[in-house]
Amino acid sequence: MKKIMIIEDDRNIAELERDYLKLNGFKTDIESDGDKAIQMALSGDYALLIVDLMLPGKSGFDIIRDIRKKMEIPMIIVSAKTDDIDKIRGFDFGADDYMTKPFSPAELAARVKSHISRYERLSGGNASSDIISVKNLEIYTASHKVFVSGKEVLLTTKEYELLLFLASNPNIVFSKEHLLDSIWGIDFYGEQATVPVHIQKIRKKIEKDPSNPEFIETLWGTGYRFNA
Repeated sequence: MKKIMIIEDDRNIAELERDYLKLNGFKTDIESDGDKAIQMALSGDYALLIVDLMLPGKSGFDIIRDIRKKMEIPMIIVSAKTDDIDKIRGFDFGADDYMTKPFSPAELAARVKSHISRYERLSGGNASSDIISVKNLEIYTASHKVFVSGKEVLLTTKEYELLLFLASNPNIVFSKEHLLDSIWGIDFYGEQATVPVHIQKIRKKIEKDPSNPEFIETLWGTGYRFNA
Protein backbone atom coordinates (compact mmCIF):
# COMPACT_ATOMS: atom_id res chain seq x y z
CA MET A 1 0.00 0.00 0.00
CA LYS A 2 1.49 3.35 -1.08
CA LYS A 3 1.94 6.00 1.60
CA ILE A 4 1.02 9.67 1.27
CA MET A 5 2.06 12.40 3.70
CA ILE A 6 -0.39 15.25 4.27
CA ILE A 7 1.42 18.35 5.57
CA GLU A 8 -1.46 20.41 6.92
CA ASP A 9 -2.21 22.23 10.18
CA ASP A 10 -6.00 22.26 9.76
CA ARG A 11 -6.94 18.88 11.24
CA ASN A 12 -10.42 18.85 9.69
CA ILE A 13 -9.06 19.34 6.18
CA ALA A 14 -6.26 16.85 6.76
CA GLU A 15 -8.65 14.18 8.00
CA LEU A 16 -11.01 14.76 5.06
CA GLU A 17 -8.09 14.29 2.65
CA ARG A 18 -6.97 11.23 4.59
CA ASP A 19 -10.41 9.61 4.43
CA TYR A 20 -10.71 10.02 0.65
CA LEU A 21 -7.19 8.77 0.07
CA LYS A 22 -7.90 5.76 2.28
CA LEU A 23 -10.99 4.98 0.17
CA ASN A 24 -8.69 5.00 -2.85
CA GLY A 25 -6.26 2.52 -1.35
CA PHE A 26 -3.61 4.81 0.16
CA LYS A 27 -2.12 4.87 3.63
CA THR A 28 -1.60 8.39 4.97
CA ASP A 29 0.32 10.23 7.66
CA ILE A 30 -0.64 13.72 8.81
CA GLU A 31 2.02 16.18 9.96
CA SER A 32 1.76 19.90 10.76
CA ASP A 33 5.38 20.56 11.76
CA GLY A 34 7.51 21.52 8.77
CA ASP A 35 10.87 20.33 10.07
CA LYS A 36 9.46 16.98 11.13
CA ALA A 37 7.66 16.63 7.80
CA ILE A 38 10.96 17.12 5.93
CA GLN A 39 12.67 14.46 8.05
CA MET A 40 9.80 12.04 7.43
CA ALA A 41 9.80 12.73 3.69
CA LEU A 42 13.52 12.13 3.38
CA SER A 43 13.07 8.67 4.87
CA GLY A 44 11.92 7.62 1.42
CA ASP A 45 8.76 5.88 2.62
CA TYR A 46 6.31 8.13 0.76
CA ALA A 47 4.99 8.03 -2.79
CA LEU A 48 3.69 11.62 -2.76
CA LEU A 49 3.39 14.69 -0.52
CA ILE A 50 0.38 16.99 -0.16
CA VAL A 51 1.59 20.34 1.17
CA ASP A 52 -0.34 23.30 2.55
CA LEU A 53 1.43 26.63 2.16
CA MET A 54 0.29 28.44 5.30
CA LEU A 55 1.82 26.49 8.15
CA PRO A 56 3.13 27.58 11.53
CA GLY A 57 6.89 28.00 11.48
CA LYS A 58 8.35 26.67 8.22
CA SER A 59 6.14 27.53 5.25
CA GLY A 60 5.03 25.10 2.58
CA PHE A 61 7.30 26.86 0.10
CA ASP A 62 10.29 26.18 2.34
CA ILE A 63 9.30 22.55 2.81
CA ILE A 64 9.04 21.97 -0.94
CA ARG A 65 12.33 23.74 -1.62
CA ASP A 66 14.24 21.81 1.06
CA ILE A 67 12.87 18.44 -0.01
CA ARG A 68 13.41 19.08 -3.71
CA LYS A 69 17.09 19.83 -3.07
CA LYS A 70 17.60 16.31 -1.74
CA MET A 71 15.15 14.00 -3.47
CA GLU A 72 12.69 13.55 -6.31
CA ILE A 73 9.11 12.95 -5.19
CA PRO A 74 5.75 14.18 -6.52
CA MET A 75 4.39 17.10 -4.47
CA ILE A 76 0.95 18.71 -4.69
CA ILE A 77 0.27 22.09 -3.10
CA VAL A 78 -3.17 22.51 -1.52
CA SER A 79 -3.72 26.10 -0.45
CA ALA A 80 -6.25 28.87 0.09
CA LYS A 81 -3.86 31.23 -1.71
CA THR A 82 -5.35 32.03 -5.12
CA ASP A 83 -2.93 34.61 -6.50
CA ASP A 84 -1.05 33.62 -9.64
CA ILE A 85 2.23 34.71 -8.04
CA ASP A 86 1.79 32.07 -5.33
CA LYS A 87 1.07 29.38 -7.91
CA ILE A 88 4.07 30.36 -10.01
CA ARG A 89 6.24 30.49 -6.90
CA GLY A 90 5.05 27.03 -5.90
CA PHE A 91 6.01 25.59 -9.28
CA ASP A 92 9.31 27.45 -9.14
CA PHE A 93 10.17 25.80 -5.83
CA GLY A 94 9.46 22.38 -7.31
CA ALA A 95 5.77 21.55 -6.84
CA ASP A 96 4.18 19.32 -9.47
CA ASP A 97 0.61 20.58 -9.05
CA TYR A 98 -1.41 23.29 -7.29
CA MET A 99 -4.96 22.95 -5.99
CA THR A 100 -6.91 25.87 -4.53
CA LYS A 101 -9.13 25.42 -1.48
CA PRO A 102 -11.98 24.60 -1.41
CA PHE A 103 -11.59 21.63 -3.73
CA SER A 104 -13.14 18.26 -4.41
CA PRO A 105 -11.50 15.52 -2.31
CA ALA A 106 -12.33 13.12 -5.13
CA GLU A 107 -10.37 15.30 -7.54
CA LEU A 108 -7.44 15.37 -5.12
CA ALA A 109 -7.43 11.57 -4.99
CA ALA A 110 -7.53 11.43 -8.80
CA ARG A 111 -4.58 13.81 -9.10
CA VAL A 112 -2.61 11.85 -6.52
CA LYS A 113 -3.08 8.68 -8.57
CA SER A 114 -2.13 10.47 -11.77
CA HIS A 115 1.09 11.97 -10.38
CA ILE A 116 2.22 8.73 -8.77
CA SER A 117 1.52 6.82 -11.99
CA ARG A 118 3.47 9.32 -14.09
CA TYR A 119 6.38 9.35 -11.67
CA GLU A 120 6.61 5.56 -11.53
CA ARG A 121 6.45 5.34 -15.32
CA LEU A 122 9.25 7.85 -15.69
CA SER A 123 11.50 6.58 -12.93
CA GLY A 124 10.97 2.96 -13.92
CA GLY A 125 12.33 3.65 -17.36
CA ASN A 126 13.08 1.11 -20.04
CA ALA A 127 16.39 -0.72 -20.12
CA SER A 128 16.40 -0.74 -23.91
CA SER A 129 15.84 3.01 -24.24
CA ASP A 130 18.51 5.02 -25.95
CA ILE A 131 20.22 8.07 -24.57
CA ILE A 132 18.91 11.25 -26.13
CA SER A 133 22.02 13.29 -26.86
CA VAL A 134 21.99 16.76 -28.42
CA LYS A 135 25.17 18.84 -28.31
CA ASN A 136 26.18 18.94 -24.62
CA LEU A 137 22.78 17.73 -23.37
CA GLU A 138 22.22 14.07 -22.49
CA ILE A 139 18.93 12.57 -21.32
CA TYR A 140 19.16 9.06 -19.86
CA THR A 141 15.62 7.79 -20.21
CA ALA A 142 16.23 4.55 -18.28
CA SER A 143 17.55 6.25 -15.17
CA HIS A 144 15.58 9.52 -15.38
CA LYS A 145 18.81 11.56 -15.33
CA VAL A 146 19.85 14.63 -17.30
CA PHE A 147 23.40 15.84 -17.83
CA VAL A 148 24.74 19.09 -19.27
CA SER A 149 28.42 19.03 -20.25
CA GLY A 150 28.84 15.91 -18.12
CA LYS A 151 27.32 17.48 -14.99
CA GLU A 152 24.00 16.17 -13.71
CA VAL A 153 21.16 18.68 -13.40
CA LEU A 154 18.21 17.97 -11.11
CA LEU A 155 14.77 18.32 -12.63
CA THR A 156 11.38 17.89 -11.02
CA THR A 157 9.11 15.14 -12.35
CA LYS A 158 7.16 17.53 -14.55
CA GLU A 159 10.29 19.35 -15.75
CA TYR A 160 11.83 16.04 -16.78
CA GLU A 161 8.66 14.78 -18.45
CA LEU A 162 8.24 18.04 -20.39
CA LEU A 163 11.88 18.06 -21.52
CA LEU A 164 11.71 14.38 -22.48
CA PHE A 165 8.53 14.91 -24.49
CA LEU A 166 10.00 17.82 -26.43
CA ALA A 167 13.38 16.14 -26.97
CA SER A 168 11.66 12.94 -28.13
CA ASN A 169 9.79 14.98 -30.76
CA PRO A 170 12.48 17.30 -32.10
CA ASN A 171 11.79 20.16 -34.50
CA ILE A 172 8.01 19.90 -33.99
CA VAL A 173 6.09 22.90 -32.68
CA PHE A 174 3.71 22.17 -29.79
CA SER A 175 1.17 24.64 -28.42
CA LYS A 176 0.84 25.29 -24.69
CA GLU A 177 -2.52 23.52 -24.77
CA HIS A 178 -1.03 20.44 -26.42
CA LEU A 179 1.78 20.29 -23.85
CA LEU A 180 -0.68 20.70 -20.97
CA ASP A 181 -2.75 17.79 -22.27
CA SER A 182 0.29 15.62 -22.97
CA ILE A 183 2.17 16.19 -19.72
CA TRP A 184 -0.44 17.13 -17.13
CA GLY A 185 -3.41 15.34 -18.70
CA ILE A 186 -6.73 16.51 -20.09
CA ASP A 187 -8.20 16.64 -16.58
CA PHE A 188 -5.64 19.19 -15.36
CA TYR A 189 -7.31 22.39 -14.18
CA GLY A 190 -4.20 24.43 -13.47
CA GLU A 191 -3.14 27.77 -14.86
CA GLN A 192 -2.19 28.48 -18.47
CA ALA A 193 1.08 29.82 -17.04
CA THR A 194 2.04 26.28 -16.02
CA VAL A 195 3.84 25.46 -19.26
CA PRO A 196 5.78 28.76 -19.63
CA VAL A 197 6.87 28.56 -15.99
CA HIS A 198 8.20 25.03 -16.41
CA ILE A 199 9.90 25.91 -19.71
CA GLN A 200 11.63 28.82 -17.98
CA LYS A 201 12.81 26.58 -15.15
CA ILE A 202 14.13 23.97 -17.56
CA ARG A 203 16.02 26.61 -19.52
CA LYS A 204 17.70 27.87 -16.37
CA LYS A 205 19.02 24.36 -15.77
CA ILE A 206 20.08 23.25 -19.25
CA GLU A 207 20.73 26.38 -21.30
CA LYS A 208 24.02 28.25 -21.31
CA ASP A 209 22.06 31.48 -21.83
CA PRO A 210 18.40 31.01 -20.81
CA SER A 211 17.48 34.34 -22.41
CA ASN A 212 18.81 33.07 -25.74
CA PRO A 213 17.99 29.33 -25.64
CA GLU A 214 19.48 26.88 -28.12
CA PHE A 215 17.45 23.82 -27.10
CA ILE A 216 13.87 24.89 -26.35
CA GLU A 217 12.74 27.64 -28.71
CA THR A 218 9.65 29.82 -28.25
CA LEU A 219 7.61 30.59 -31.35
CA TRP A 220 5.52 33.51 -30.21
CA GLY A 221 1.82 32.95 -30.65
CA THR A 222 2.40 29.34 -31.68
CA GLY A 223 4.21 27.31 -29.02
CA TYR A 224 7.53 25.64 -28.31
CA ARG A 225 10.00 23.56 -30.31
CA PHE A 226 13.04 21.49 -29.32
CA ASN A 227 15.90 22.18 -31.68
CA ALA A 228 17.88 19.07 -32.54
